[in-house]
Amino acid sequence: MDIFAHSVQDQPEQTWEQLCDHSLKVARRAAGFAQPFNGDELAYLLGLTHDIGKAKAEFQRKLRGQNGAVTHSGEGALLLRERYNTLGTLLAACVAGHHSGLPDADNLNHRLDMINTLDPPPWAELPETPKLPDVLTGQIDHFELQFLVRMLFSCLVDADELETAAFYEALEGRLGDTRPNSVTAAHRQAFDRHMAQFAQPESTVNRLRTEILSTVRSQAALHSGLFSLTVPTGGGKTLASLGFALDHALTHGMKRIIHVIPYTSVVEQTADIFTDVLGPQAVVEHHSSFDWDRISDAEDTRRLLRVTRNWDAPVVVTTAVQFFESLYAARKRRCVKLHNLAGSVIVIDEAQTMPLSLLRPCLAGIAELARNYGASVVLSTATQPAVTRAAGLTVPEALDNVRELAPDPPRLYSALRRTRVRNAGEMDDDALFDRISEAETVLVILGNRRHARAVFGRVQNLPGARHLSTTMTPDHRRHALAEVRADLKAKKPVRLIATSLVEAGVNISFPLVMRATAGLDSIAQAAGRCNREGEMRNLGEVIVFTPTGKGASPPEQVREMAVIGAQVMAAHPEDPLSEEAIADYFRRILWQAGPEALDAAKVGRPGGPLKAGILKEIAESGNCFAFRFASIADAFRMIDTGQAPIIIRGGRWGIPDRMLEDLQWKEGARGIAKALQPFVVNLPHHIRSALETTRAASIWREDLFGRDFLLLDHNQLYDDHAGLRMDGFEQWDGIA
Repeated sequence: MDIFAHSVQDQPEQTWEQLCDHSLKVARRAAGFAQPFNGDELAYLLGLTHDIGKAKAEFQRKLRGQNGAVTHSGEGALLLRERYNTLGTLLAACVAGHHSGLPDADNLNHRLDMINTLDPPPWAELPETPKLPDVLTGQIDHFELQFLVRMLFSCLVDADELETAAFYEALEGRLGDTRPNSVTAAHRQAFDRHMAQFAQPESTVNRLRTEILSTVRSQAALHSGLFSLTVPTGGGKTLASLGFALDHALTHGMKRIIHVIPYTSVVEQTADIFTDVLGPQAVVEHHSSFDWDRISDAEDTRRLLRVTRNWDAPVVVTTAVQFFESLYAARKRRCVKLHNLAGSVIVIDEAQTMPLSLLRPCLAGIAELARNYGASVVLSTATQPAVTRAAGLTVPEALDNVRELAPDPPRLYSALRRTRVRNAGEMDDDALFDRISEAETVLVILGNRRHARAVFGRVQNLPGARHLSTTMTPDHRRHALAEVRADLKAKKPVRLIATSLVEAGVNISFPLVMRATAGLDSIAQAAGRCNREGEMRNLGEVIVFTPTGKGASPPEQVREMAVIGAQVMAAHPEDPLSEEAIADYFRRILWQAGPEALDAAKVGRPGGPLKAGILKEIAESGNCFAFRFASIADAFRMIDTGQAPIIIRGGRWGIPDRMLEDLQWKEGARGIAKALQPFVVNLPHHIRSALETTRAASIWREDLFGRDFLLLDHNQLYDDHAGLRMDGFEQWDGIA
């Protein structure tokens, strides 16, 4: 009797895929994915067993349209648990979750206890004792063990989806994608041509950029592992990291480059740069707001949907949220890419932005990729955080043997220094207004949206006054920045009042920057908007001040960083952004926080107290190999989800009525949400509730989005110069 894995609608059964064929293909492909970390035998075993439940008569009847909902993942999971005891239970999590995601151990065992045993088919020859990867042949480390399970899960779900797609594509007569999915010599040649083409006239800055690139690339033959790249703003860090990654990958036979960036806006900029250098087929950008509308070819769309799912491309540019949350994920959509991190060069840009409360899990993931999965990780930044044991971090996850790629970072900082930073002390809004009035071209960065809006209200009648904040729609912000850049280029007055949003990779340059007190890393980012290209004969001026105006206080976490920043500025008055000062700043932060604050995510325990920390949860549940994969994934969240989307309708910066009317009748939540993005302002939930309660805004498309989206008419609360007005709302103190 034929046993099928997949049916074909309106086609005879001889065209259907046999379960034997599908299982063996998945097993072979999964084994190939796991080979770089010697997990091929376990991955092959997962492929053999993942669909054994489809052999049930009930499932075969389902394929023939004779039955309702029938699951099929439990039988293979139960077989693994019964055959291989403790190891089998861990493997069973992969099989049981290959559609729904890795489960918590207690939920898995409960599910399997309710399933009847199913004998394996004759073609599923299971080994007596599976071969363990090298990572598990010594003393068992619980972190390594749960990381391996996630990696094996990634191999299985990617292989399953790819083989299923290949079966149906073959029936349609479509060939698989044959374009390169790994770094090739042609990519390095393209990089060399690009750098030669854009060789610039001799200058101090260009000589230093050339030296940095040459020195970094000369170290590509170093063995894989952990690296740092400490280069000041303007030193060509982005392209230098790409040059090293290409050379290093080709030297060591590594497949791909993953470039990780904290901000979506900078992801887009970097992906554009890399595309110019390497060509559009080599680079994939993966983030929530990727513009699919710019892809017109159906085959290209299919390819991009696949490679943004599993990162099977030569160069991937993505966000820190995507990268780090995937390391602790349980859902297949996040996990499916994990195996492609093995044997990759991973560049973590702006490494100092790793969240303090998740720093230890982030470092543990980085170290594990380098130690057991053949990856090289480059921590790239102008302000290197103190995350190594050599820099004084004393937690067990502190990184060791991190090799610096840049030539003499202190010398580079001194040579590329473009600003002078001084502390002006307290400044009320009257004094701030006077200082802004005196300067025709100035960038003022304030600690929260409320204060920024208030200061802009006072200066908006001055020549060149502009505002930048997330109370403005993305479309509004883009236009405002374009006008700022044009006026700066034309030497017209520009008085830009902004929040920290402007520090997120915005490429503008002012002779004077005024920054409300903040952490030293934020002040360094602000300084990056001052005399950015060294265009001034003298140093640009960065004034740090403590605002005393009404509503000027930043959020609590920023205040804590600001206190430490002030201490360091006092200790290093000559240059508070020097390498010594930055190192002192990060050491003080980590010392003051303490080990528990560096792993502070709470992992829930049904019927019991919360455990403090991801790593503690892994260690304690690992004692009995009862990992709670789903709970850990829920706890590891890098961004605060306490924001609600408000659609601005009409006016200059809201969504046009005709476009909104068209979307009203469209289906497909993803496409509609994408179309809305340029016209949405995200606000705290308490403000959303007030807007809804007062009927200033109403729920939009509840049929598709539930209560997620509110619609607000432009003429009620939106200002064409400054964005959404918050008059009457208290505590709207988001920092951007």
